[in-house]
Amino acid sequence: MPQIASLKIDEKEYPLAVMVGTEGERAIDTRKLRADTGFICYDQGYGNTGSCESAVTFLDGENGILRHRGIPIEQLANFSDFVETAYLVIYGELPNREKRKEFGMKLRQNAAIETQMQRIFEGFPTSAPPMAMLSSIVAALAAHYPQLATNNFERDLVNFDLAAAIAISKIRTFGAMIYRYQKGLPYVFPKQELPFCDNFLHMMFSDPYTEYIAEPEVARALNLVLLLHTDHEQNCSTSTVRTVGSSAANLFTSLSAGICALSGPLHGGANVGVVQMLQAIYDEGDDGTRFIAAAKMGTKANRLMGFGHAVYKNFDPRAKIIGKACEDVLKKLGINDPLLDIARNLEQAALKDDYFLSRKLYPNVDFYSGIIMRALGIPTSLFTVMFAIGRTPGWIANWREVASNPKGRIYRPRQIYMGPVKRDYVPMDQRA
Repeated sequence: MPQIASLKIDEKEYPLAVMVGTEGERAIDTRKLRADTGFICYDQGYGNTGSCESAVTFLDGENGILRHRGIPIEQLANFSDFVETAYLVIYGELPNREKRKEFGMKLRQNAAIETQMQRIFEGFPTSAPPMAMLSSIVAALAAHYPQLATNNFERDLVNFDLAAAIAISKIRTFGAMIYRYQKGLPYVFPKQELPFCDNFLHMMFSDPYTEYIAEPEVARALNLVLLLHTDHEQNCSTSTVRTVGSSAANLFTSLSAGICALSGPLHGGANVGVVQMLQAIYDEGDDGTRFIAAAKMGTKANRLMGFGHAVYKNFDPRAKIIGKACEDVLKKLGINDPLLDIARNLEQAALKDDYFLSRKLYPNVDFYSGIIMRALGIPTSLFTVMFAIGRTPGWIANWREVASNPKGRIYRPRQIYMGPVKRDYVPMDQRA
């Protein structure tokens, strides 16, 4: 028998249906609440509001669980790679050998940036914020490929496979081009024979005289960073992509909006903050001990970056994976990074000290991803761009759910108006 919730207003009861997800998540269906009662739900920031039904990612913050299409993130990190995980997230199933090859070929064939699009870079100052550049250029894809961006769900879904491949592959290329443009270096064109991450590193670091060939450990580390960011349920940028897409906006336009949302320091800039925090501790001649003591006293709590999470009330499962990988890659590359020693001290404090444990301040994925990218030679200014490259498949999968839903409606939240009540217009010469 279906569960029913009951809402009592002024002695009158209103029955509300209860929805249950495949993992047992429960929600009270309030879609008819305003029509039936005249009331709306107030939930600032939507922290307790389900805006959609999705089959992409399951996240249980209480127990530190993250699964893409039902597969635990730990298994994907151990056995899969970014491209295969991207396919899984977008299409719902792991590809067989033939489909994996076909998907990989689409990415390889659409990596290059046409001369017309390269000229867009010339309009930016070299000091422009990388994420502002990226969102602008991704939005321009809708103008460059109008046949794939018709703002009509039915037509855009017909060409979805190509549009998705273009987005994933070109956003990676744009990231490398932004790096080289800001350093005043000539662009390096992608090579079709290189795997996804090796190709990115080639486009970033090769020069006219020496081709950069990524060490296997380096390519694997980058691959893991991207994989761990592939999707993360209804976060700020993903819900932004869904909101924009709900207006029947095309994939590229919706992705550009997601990039804009990700550019905010409260969302995509967390790993930048971690490196800045670690560097500040190092510059003060501290190994983290004094910083921890100050944080516990409340004097430096605002600088404690990379700990805790808005969703996870337990250890971020991605942090366990990337923490081990971070140590391995630095060891294999022979890098002795003093920031990693400080990070280890902070992590040990978080796992043993009652101050951290009682507040559930466990290290999250941002805590280590910045250190890995720093070791790979990726500048801090490009960290959020890397986040966007990794998150693109998740955004695409969520846009596709919106576009494929025949019963979908445009996102239109309500509000509680707190402004002035009705008042009359006052002519200029009568105003105080």
